[in-house]
Amino acid sequence: MSSELAARIALYGVPFVFANVLVEQLGVPVPAYPAFVIAGALAAEGRISFAALFLAALSAALAADSLWYALGKRHGAFMLKLVCRLSLNPDTCVRQTENIFERWGARSLLLAKFIPGFSMVAPPLSGSLGIPYARFVLWDGAGALLWAGVAILLGAAFHRTVDRVLGALQALGSRAILVVGAAFVLFVLAKWIQRRRFYRFLRMSRITPQELRGLMDRGESPLVFDARGKRTRELDPRRIPGALVIEIPELDRHVAGLPRDGAIVLYCT
Repeated sequence: MSSELAARIALYGVPFVFANVLVEQLGVPVPAYPAFVIAGALAAEGRISFAALFLAALSAALAADSLWYALGKRHGAFMLKLVCRLSLNPDTCVRQTENIFERWGARSLLLAKFIPGFSMVAPPLSGSLGIPYARFVLWDGAGALLWAGVAILLGAAFHRTVDRVLGALQALGSRAILVVGAAFVLFVLAKWIQRRRFYRFLRMSRITPQELRGLMDRGESPLVFDARGKRTRELDPRRIPGALVIEIPELDRHVAGLPRDGAIVLYCT
């Protein structure tokens, strides 16, 4: 790569990768993969050290994830709800993460960063579940290296293509900033629309606690099911009076035998 743009990226590449990974893992919707790919291409040509790239990615990911782990350990279910609100993938948030954790435990951290929504929820959930920190660091660190390594090696393998893309951006001059900015805005906008659609669906199907209490006070006796995961129930054992515990995989079997003329309420995380 001989372009001036490539030279500037090479100069600040490692600190930029560190900052990019750190803010992404803290919850800011700034994807780190484009930076990994470009840095990997530069590393393939000897402009950046592969070891420095991996070290930057690992240290930034562990710094952010350790903070979420500590907050999850201290604040439990409250922190999980907060993280789910921050996630750009609320429909794949705590419940899916719990299911994966119940099946695979801390080993699921190895692939957590590849699963939308899981990456951000997994660290605080690990803390809230009391997974030993050393075990958390082992699997989370391995997952961070795998996550970063895939993109860095892709960049190295296709460094000539990356070179052509950087050359095209340099030819655009100041307009390149507009192109990159527009791509970022479109990414965030698409995720925001996804979030709004999900919340609109929830509003269509939702009953507020006050409305549920009103039904109970009027003697209408709605059937209430606690559909939270086992881990969440352990963290927060409070339950709506009269609620029955139900596991999501068994939902169809239970619903098939329920009366059709009464209110049925499910609540989860």
